[in-house]
Amino acid sequence: MKILQAAGNPGTALNLSGSSHFFPFFARLPAISVERLAILASLFFSLACNHLFFSAALANRDWSHPGTWIFAGAIFIAITALQSAALFILLNRWNAKLVLSVLFLVTAAATYYMNTYTVFFNTEMVRNILRTDVKEASELFSLNFCIHMFVYAVLPILLVSQLRLKTTPLRRSMLVRLAYVVGAIVIAAGSIMLVFQDFSSLMRNQKEVRFLITPSNYLFSLTRVVAADTAQANTPKIPISGDAKLGAGWAQRTKPMLFVLVVGETTRAANWGLNGYARQTTPELSKLNVMNFSNATSCGTNTEVSVPCMFSTYGRRNYDEKEIRGHESLLHIIDHAGLKTVWRDNQAGCKGVCDGLEEQRLDNSKNAALCDGERCLDEILLDNMDGEIHKAKNGNLFVVLHQLGNHGPAYFRRYPAEMRTYAPTCDTADLSKCSKEEIVNAYDNGVLYTDRFLAKTINYLKTQTTYDTAMLYLSDHGESLGERGIFLHGLPYSIAPKEQTQIPMVMWLSQGFANSFGLNTDCIGKRSGNAVSHDNLFHSILGMLQIESKYYDKTLDLSAGCHA
Repeated sequence: MKILQAAGNPGTALNLSGSSHFFPFFARLPAISVERLAILASLFFSLACNHLFFSAALANRDWSHPGTWIFAGAIFIAITALQSAALFILLNRWNAKLVLSVLFLVTAAATYYMNTYTVFFNTEMVRNILRTDVKEASELFSLNFCIHMFVYAVLPILLVSQLRLKTTPLRRSMLVRLAYVVGAIVIAAGSIMLVFQDFSSLMRNQKEVRFLITPSNYLFSLTRVVAADTAQANTPKIPISGDAKLGAGWAQRTKPMLFVLVVGETTRAANWGLNGYARQTTPELSKLNVMNFSNATSCGTNTEVSVPCMFSTYGRRNYDEKEIRGHESLLHIIDHAGLKTVWRDNQAGCKGVCDGLEEQRLDNSKNAALCDGERCLDEILLDNMDGEIHKAKNGNLFVVLHQLGNHGPAYFRRYPAEMRTYAPTCDTADLSKCSKEEIVNAYDNGVLYTDRFLAKTINYLKTQTTYDTAMLYLSDHGESLGERGIFLHGLPYSIAPKEQTQIPMVMWLSQGFANSFGLNTDCIGKRSGNAVSHDNLFHSILGMLQIESKYYDKTLDLSAGCHA
């Protein structure tokens, strides 16, 4: 069986059986034009791949009312026509089978995750997917995924590969194609005008639903991401650290400083024991003198948004993705002020916030006690910390520990076996095979492990008696565990449930650190019930460390007014 025909015969590329068809009955069918193939493909996408879009667009409508049927039919025709118009432009006799095969594959994968986890393929989600490493992606494969891919990708590809495409003279083909494109656009416009009031209301009030129209959602978002990344690829970050310097108070200090910032992953406030969760998932932290900020929110609902945002001057309040990615971060200010800055990572990198600074990737470590050859437990982030401290210039070190945390859906792999406290657990990445109780149990065991990791970090800092030490922990975003049928994270912020945006945040200051920097911990602790967010991180770090910068905003500093 031939996989590819000779290069000189492109019209039959992807013909899996050469001259004899894999499906014999196809030999009896008349040849089909590329235009008709484009229409059939568009109908397939509209009928088989847009369940979530139509469910959202038609939610709460009265199906006994004729207007609902007219609206549903009109948007179906409009979407199909617009998709057809795009395919008319894109496809020709030489590339049609290859292009459609790629679209079937990607669309099938997209619809699986959309339907299983309620994913919206906006630019943030597409960028998050492009930054996902192989280990992370492999955890998403399952038997159900393979079945879905077979039905929605393999079968359509096999069918298309057997079709015979008509040969049309070039001039006539161009005229016919132009007529099809114009006709499709006219049909789409007419359909939308028929229900314009309802349609414009939907697009105005529920803008996010456009990112459910498949495959245009990921194609549009991918184009924007590639364009943005290409424009920024060779553009140096705009400096913000030029005027940064240590405050006058540093001259009076007698000990070097060691500050650990822990950036968590996928831990939500709702399951955080210190926040009053029914289960005590933070037993070790509860025994330590920590300040727990119980009303904290994230900048985004995925790592690609939240991490750059929390280290930027813009924050959620002035969110601008281009500006955030185009400027230096908080870490550059700290480093320029004279404090050695190190990023230690057990996940997917610093997302640009540590560019030009020291970054250590520990997720591929060979520590057999903490790593299984694919992933490492978060305690790997504390490995050889003594060595990092000794390398610090002037003795001062600001270190970021980026956790793997509770990254789903393989929650059962985020904690050691001895911490399987809540059972039964969901011991597969295919959450559809587990009950809500099993999923929550596995997730809560992961929270317990984060508690142990943070407590171990604090206890380690306590042993560094020749340093003034402190730790701040905050998660990058939360997680949905099946509430309203939603799993994982990454929904557009405007419609994201609180489970994805409310996060834990904990601060611990040694007495020496508090005294050295003149911080009143009781004063800061009284603010722990206030509404705080990732926006506070940039300014609170500068304020606590007495680093002077024109970008510092006192109103966002949690320690402002709490200095002796």
